[in-house]
Amino acid sequence: MILYVHFGLRAVAGLGDPEPVYRRLVGLVGGVTPLVQALPPDALLADVAGARRYFDRDARDLAALVRMRVAAVHGIDCTVGVGPNPLLARIAAQSGPPNAIRCAPAGPEEIVAYLAPLPVAVLPGAGPATVRTLAPYGLVTVGDLQRVPAATLQRILGGPAARRLQEYARGADPARVVAAAPPETVTAVREFPRDELDPVRHRQALLGCVEELGWKLRREHRAAGALVLTVGYADRSSTVRTRALREPTAHSRALAEEADRMYGALALQRARVRSIALRAQDIAPEDRSAHQLTFDPSDDRARRLEAAADRARARFGPDAVHPASTAPKPAP
Repeated sequence: MILYVHFGLRAVAGLGDPEPVYRRLVGLVGGVTPLVQALPPDALLADVAGARRYFDRDARDLAALVRMRVAAVHGIDCTVGVGPNPLLARIAAQSGPPNAIRCAPAGPEEIVAYLAPLPVAVLPGAGPATVRTLAPYGLVTVGDLQRVPAATLQRILGGPAARRLQEYARGADPARVVAAAPPETVTAVREFPRDELDPVRHRQALLGCVEELGWKLRREHRAAGALVLTVGYADRSSTVRTRALREPTAHSRALAEEADRMYGALALQRARVRSIALRAQDIAPEDRSAHQLTFDPSDDRARRLEAAADRARARFGPDAVHPASTAPKPAP
């Protein structure tokens, strides 16, 4: 059995930088089972098949043990989903309010019935664009995908995507938990106080994440090789996209251009967004990264301004300088 544990660190008041806390939490769960796979920024998968025999407890009891240890050591509550594979464990965790334990069924018929009423968006790979493509055909729930002929779905989505989505709709997930410590990453998060539909505010939040990310990387003389964009929605679902950069960089302008392309590719239309997170990964020392020279004088000016802003942040704090476009609009 698999546990999907979500710590919800972004909602913990007064936590400060969540990354060191997250690493300690992963190690804490490692005391229950050695098969722990980190899912930054604040979740993990744990295979408790061996732990069930060692502790002589079932998977739900082990989920309760994890919650108790996390609360006792760090004062943090968490949500735990229990299922026969990573897909079902994650769906169980995300199918209700936070700070609870929820279990998905294990029998094939029960799994199909459990998934049937859920929206298509709960399945991996079913982002907003896929959901909009399926909706005109009346395919809005997982049950619709279970019933539609495979040939029909392949004509709509294409062969590989249709086959993969229909397997997920039946609860099949070939993925296995692979023991992996959290990779070195740098994360910036912006949360909205209410459901935000305005794409201008989405991009303002994304630019704020870029500025914070670039400052953190440059401060440590590091460069990012890839970006991970996570958009969280009002129904607690999320879309995650990863893109490798053409060259490792900590330059805010280059990060902003790539992040904006990633956001634009989501093609969100009146999406009720609650949070935007940008994570830098494949991090390497700055002196190991190459920089493509350019004859564009604006790039050189941007880098000089960036260096001046970093000096101001180092002296007066990280909020001393920020782009005007990220400033909140004055009240009317």
